Amino acid sequence: MTNPTIDRRPVVHLTIERLVLDGIAVSAAQKPVLRAALEAELARLFSQGGLSPALLAGGAVARLQAGVIQGLESHPQGMGQQIAQAVYGGITGDRGGGR
Repeated sequence: MTNPTIDRRPVVHLTIERLVLDGIAVSAAQKPVLRAALEAELARLFSQGGLSPALLAGGAVARLQAGVIQGLESHPQGMGQQIAQAVYGGITGDRGGGR
């Protein structure tokens, strides 16, 4: 059992209201797969890499430009992971996507 006085990892609430993917065709059937992969990869990245000191103090980012993804995967699972890495890089300043 984890001792709550020792485990001081921050709780992160991330809401993405709109995700713009210019030039990427994603079918209605692929959207849930892409979304699940994006959520899982963001959870992994935040649990392993944490947050920037500025965000650890609390705060919000109203708008984030994650940048261009080179060599985007063709399947929704891979796309979701790559998009999550770009989003994480935009939030933390780690343009390597936490890898």
